[in-house]
Amino acid sequence: MAVSCKQFVRAKISRAKFRQIVRLFALDLSAVQIVALSGLNRNTVNRYLRLIRQAVARYCEQESPFSGEVELDESYIGARRVRGKRGRDARGKTIVFGIFKRNGCVYTEIVPNCKKANIQAIVRDKVGLGSTIHTDGFRSYDGIVHMGYKKHYRVRHNGSEFVRGRSHINGIESFWSFAKTRLSKFRGISRSTFHLHLKECEFRFNYRHDDLYLRLLKITGSAFAI
Repeated sequence: MAVSCKQFVRAKISRAKFRQIVRLFALDLSAVQIVALSGLNRNTVNRYLRLIRQAVARYCEQESPFSGEVELDESYIGARRVRGKRGRDARGKTIVFGIFKRNGCVYTEIVPNCKKANIQAIVRDKVGLGSTIHTDGFRSYDGIVHMGYKKHYRVRHNGSEFVRGRSHINGIESFWSFAKTRLSKFRGISRSTFHLHLKECEFRFNYRHDDLYLRLLKITGSAFAI
């Protein structure tokens, strides 16, 4: 879904300048680098980067329900771990739940906690009933079969088990690694913009084999399309 073109006209930059910002964003350059290369001031560049990320986030939210072989997992992203607190007990981090369609795309959503009700609500909304679901042994994944998903397979990480036949969650874990590595370069992201940066990671991962520049032009509105 394209963002209203009016949002992008307000700053009154030329179409060529807008395309330049989009191209540099597609190359994953920082705001400082984009300012230097575009000749625009920092406030204008920041405004456009935020608008582009908002468009990307809305686009990602339109993903249809996943089907086929699907992996579920949650991750804790953000501030440094508090001493003595590890894994699912870590404090000061943002909790993100993820769904990964094998050989396909990932969907992420920030959750307040990892309680069963929160996770099951997202699964019910985003995963087709005919899917085969793979998870670890976390108790919040109990009851998935009772939701109507007949095929639910688990690996028990607490027993040093990472693969059981075809069951594993290596795909979603590869995304977590990608997202954490990419987000770390910002050296801290405010809670108010974390969602946008997370969705940008999701977008870049899902369309890593595409021409991101052309896709971004399509997403951000026909007024600036080629």
